[in-house]
Amino acid sequence: MRTMGVQRRRFPSLFHSLVAVCALCWALSVRSVEGQTQTGQLSVDASPQNARKIPDKMFGIFFEEINHAGAGGLWAELVSNRGFEAGGPNTPSNIDPWLVIGSESSIIVGTDRSSCFERNPIALRMEVLCDSKGTNICPSGGVGVYNPGYWGMNIERRKVYKVSLYIQSLDSVSLTVSLTSSDGRQKLVAHTITGSKKAFANWTKIEFHLKSSQNNTNSRLQLTTNKRGIIWLDQVSVMPLDTYMGHGFRKDLASMLANLKPGFLKFPGGNYAMGNYLRNAFRWSETVGPWEERPGHFNDAWGYWTDDGLGFFEFLQLAEDLGASPVWVVNDGASLNEEVSTATIASLVKDVVDGIEFARGGPTTPWGSVRAAMGHPEPFKLDYVSIGNQECWMLYYRGNYQKLYAAIKAAYPDINIISSCDRSTISPSNPADLYDVHVYASSSNMFSRTSMFDNTPRGAPKAIVSEYAVTGNDAGKGTLVAALAEAAFLIGLEKNSDVVEMASCAPLFVNDNDRRWNPDAIVFNSWQHYGCPNYWMLHFFKDSSGATLHPTIVQISNYDQLVVNFGNKAVDLNISVAGLANSIKNSGSKKTILTSSGLLDENSFQQPEKVAPVLSPIANAKEQMAVSVSPYSLTSFDLLLEPSKHSSM
Repeated sequence: MRTMGVQRRRFPSLFHSLVAVCALCWALSVRSVEGQTQTGQLSVDASPQNARKIPDKMFGIFFEEINHAGAGGLWAELVSNRGFEAGGPNTPSNIDPWLVIGSESSIIVGTDRSSCFERNPIALRMEVLCDSKGTNICPSGGVGVYNPGYWGMNIERRKVYKVSLYIQSLDSVSLTVSLTSSDGRQKLVAHTITGSKKAFANWTKIEFHLKSSQNNTNSRLQLTTNKRGIIWLDQVSVMPLDTYMGHGFRKDLASMLANLKPGFLKFPGGNYAMGNYLRNAFRWSETVGPWEERPGHFNDAWGYWTDDGLGFFEFLQLAEDLGASPVWVVNDGASLNEEVSTATIASLVKDVVDGIEFARGGPTTPWGSVRAAMGHPEPFKLDYVSIGNQECWMLYYRGNYQKLYAAIKAAYPDINIISSCDRSTISPSNPADLYDVHVYASSSNMFSRTSMFDNTPRGAPKAIVSEYAVTGNDAGKGTLVAALAEAAFLIGLEKNSDVVEMASCAPLFVNDNDRRWNPDAIVFNSWQHYGCPNYWMLHFFKDSSGATLHPTIVQISNYDQLVVNFGNKAVDLNISVAGLANSIKNSGSKKTILTSSGLLDENSFQQPEKVAPVLSPIANAKEQMAVSVSPYSLTSFDLLLEPSKHSSM
């Protein structure tokens, strides 16, 4: 890459070796004098003949619908349980989190099976007993229902929100739709829907825009009336118009993902894809088409309802918007508590092949036409399918896998198929293009896994480490030491990137109001967000996919292992770079450090960048130079090269 007449070149080996040297380990000790600065030598062979290319999609992201990551998070829909289906098919049902405005003497609210949508038949029925005149006068402001969203709706001044809802009534309608404060006392913006009895005798869709004149991070949606009668409501939606790439993703959260430059996006999850029971597994075909017609399902793996506004199409769209390759995790007939036998798996196999047609088929194919009708006539580039979620131990997995593998390869021979079994089980009779590996460990154990793939036989199939994370006491809600341990692990993956194709952390998101799992990379609520230390650690690797890995030798006295800098001691490092085609420019090189005052330091809404990278220039950069590496830190060096004498400016 040429910038202002000079070349800037990243040395992954230089950068990553320094990361390894700076990483801290709880478990190991350093035989050194307390407080004494350590010294070391880093030698980099930058000659092209010994270099190795890192896979193009080495570092990506894994999205699972956990911690309300999508529903109430990345997916920008503000209304929770917008179709009133969360309470189940029996009526009257629980309409949570909707609540009633008014007493039982003025309104009776329940559900019935009167919806115009076949796949989600539940609708809300409001019987209004009061009126604007007569003996039973409605209270000031009217009666009705309100929805608090996902722990409050963030309504921003001058932003536009698209409101959609379906109405049916036995009489004329006068229904006020308003965005208010959480107690209903402060009205931010309102719109009144009116119409004759004839106008709403059948289900009618109403759409309009609201623009608030005020900010309120803890708002709610109200639907109120002071007119006696019976009115039905269904599929009530409030979506901000300003979303990432205009495709419905919350802009601030999607931008956090884009800033990582992910090479791939694996979705829709692990346990979420399976379900505790098969009736609650993710079914791709029920998450496509018009949003009003999606039945939604209970995410029993993580304990909440999802309307499936974030469905198969939206995941593919997100991958495209991020410039990432989609990796689809398909259900192989297994949940955590049930299995479909191989003898009866044929319909599920067909369903998976149909799903690939939805993504990749032409706009005139049966499923490709559904995608085209959703506004994407061109096929998505789906090249990876992951079969199952670490279920190799289950009774029918291998038989079901082989059926799926054969059917997918017959229809789409170029698709890379990922097995949930480990490498030792892969054979000509049980083939795979890649095999999935999950690594959850304490920080000390994660450090020890830097050599996890050192002795793996070279050649196919390669691994995708699609879930890794430091867990345990020192992980907290996302600590510095957890990020350092994960960085050391990633260095080991890069060093072995001839047998490791891809890697992604887990989980990606957590709504601070629903922490089902700790730690996570990105924390948010209705209006705020921040990256944990491991999120910022990933920025050190975001330019590694497709980069060149150069051999390095690191020597540090009194250290038991190459990747250990244990304690509160700095390292004075002498760097030697040989084999460069162009010399290093004296100015323009940069150093980036991720550190903090304590190993257990975390970020928060109050201190979102307590542990975040700090960039500074490198003075007098050259092929032989001395640098100081801070204790408890992750450090990268971005060296700027002189332009080639034979290249154009």
